[in-house]
Order: sequence, then structure tokens, then C-alpha cells
Amino acid sequence: MRTRTSLALAAAVTALTLSAAGPASAADGTVLTTGGPGGTAVVAGDVLSASLAAGTNATLYSSSTGTSGVSCSSSAFVAEVVDNPAAPGTATESVTSHTFDSAGCTSNVAGVLGVTRITVDNLPYTATVTSGGALTITPAAGSTIQTTVVLRTLLGSITCVYRAPGMTGTADNTDNSISFSNQQFTKFSGSSLCFSNGYFTAKYAPVADTSQTGGPAVFVN
Repeated sequence: MRTRTSLALAAAVTALTLSAAGPASAADGTVLTTGGPGGTAVVAGDVLSASLAAGTNATLYSSSTGTSGVSCSSSAFVAEVVDNPAAPGTATESVTSHTFDSAGCTSNVAGVLGVTRITVDNLPYTATVTSGGALTITPAAGSTIQTTVVLRTLLGSITCVYRAPGMTGTADNTDNSISFSNQQFTKFSGSSLCFSNGYFTAKYAPVADTSQTGGPAVFVN
């Protein structure tokens, strides 16, 4: 009886030790992982990238509820991981590229014949993503997030420059996406054909770690 009691006690202690080790291991995971939630840590210096989610467009409309402005079917971003701490926490990235393919961009603004180019200026930007999925993009100190839109019009080419102090979005593990909804930009310069405010909406998915073999999708923990 004494032997059985000792064995039972030892088994109980072992079970308690293992159950305590489980959550500790999960807590040691990082904010950004590949292979699934709580998977392999993304390494600082890795490059993340994503294009628009299938079947979606990036839009810059003149109002938050309207449909007049510019729409692009091809856009992508590239960011380098600067810091990926233990979860829960906040990972930091440097956005080094954000592009739009003008061949896939159209405009339904009266008097505008087409889109010559869209350029994201003042890069790099700093991007932070929390364990809760909140995404924030900020420019360098003393700078702004700036987008230059060049349009072909009946009167020739016009250049519209839009600025914003920052942007916020959401990261979602369901499809490894990041989304922006009605992020407001204010016209800094341009003709009267340039709308006074631009509201940016886009969804990029899947976000992939292109520094790793096969470009695995990135999860937020």
C-alpha cells in the first residue's frame, strides 16, 4: 500500500510539473510567429511582405462613405522586423516599400482620364503590432505619411499630394491579413480636381515571412 501511495504521489507531482511547464512555454513565445499561433518565432531582420487579398482593391475615396476616387487592384508592401518580443507584447517593423501598380488603377472622378502613378513617400515608416492585433504606422519624427497621386485629365497631368500623421489597422490570424479602413488623408497640394480628403481602405493577405523557405504565413500572438 505504501509503495502504491508513493507511486501515486510521484505521478501527481509529475503531472503538476508538466501542466505548469505548458503555459510557461507558451508565455515564452513571441508576438510574431510562423507555422501557426505560438509557432516558430519570426527573427529580427526577417522581411515580411503581402499583396492585396484576393478579389479586393485598395481605394482612396473622397469621403468615408462615398465611392468616388481612385481604386487599384494591385498593391503590395514590404517590411523588415526590427523587434519581436515575447508575447504578450508589441512587435516593431520598418516599412521599407509600399507600392501600387498604376496599370491596375482606375479613377471615376469627373474630368480624370486615368492614373499615371501612385507613390508612397517619406519611407521608411515604423509599424507596430500588438498581441491584440492592433496595428499602428507612424512616420519618422518631423515627417508625415505621404502619398503622391498623378492623374491624367482633360487639361493634362495633375499631381495630388495627400498627407496623414499616421495610420491604424488590424491584424487577423484568420487569413493572416492586415486591414486598413477609411484612413483619412488631407490634401497637401494639387489642383481643384484633387479631392480635399482621401480615405484609404485596403486589405493585404497573407502576410508572409519571405526570409524563410517557402514564405510561411505570419501569425500574431
